[in-house]
Amino acid sequence: MTQRRSHAVGTGLFIVLGFAALAYLATQTTSLVNVSQGASYTLKARFTNVGQLKNRAPVKLAGVRIGSVQSIQLEPAKLDALVTMSIDKRYNQIPEDSSASVLTSGLLGDQYIGIQPGGSPNSLKNGDELILTQSAVQLEDLIGKFMVNGSSGDSKKK
Repeated sequence: MTQRRSHAVGTGLFIVLGFAALAYLATQTTSLVNVSQGASYTLKARFTNVGQLKNRAPVKLAGVRIGSVQSIQLEPAKLDALVTMSIDKRYNQIPEDSSASVLTSGLLGDQYIGIQPGGSPNSLKNGDELILTQSAVQLEDLIGKFMVNGSSGDSKKK
């Protein structure tokens, strides 16, 4: 009887730890842990392709999270995506000639906005738009280009 009881306790503990691990992963992947609660200001950027970028995705400068994506909307007149970002007020010295890119964490990770600072002495203000942008690089496009270039290179050798 005691051996069955110890197996039951061990199994129950294993299941509880499994659920705790799943809860931890769920909060990390949905960015619920990193939601900013302080004062912020908004910046906008236009992209031709945002890939799998989602609301609440991080906005990073030099690898440090400075804000999050507030909304993503299709602009019907220009047929591009307008991304509105909420930036923490502490980071109000971003030069106005900075650029924004849609980047990916790791090979298959979540996408985020990366800001590369410019050199202008003037800073971005609430509601300003980042003019210099780089859209998301699609993994499928890269694989397609590699396959086409790889096969065309072989045919030239023959």
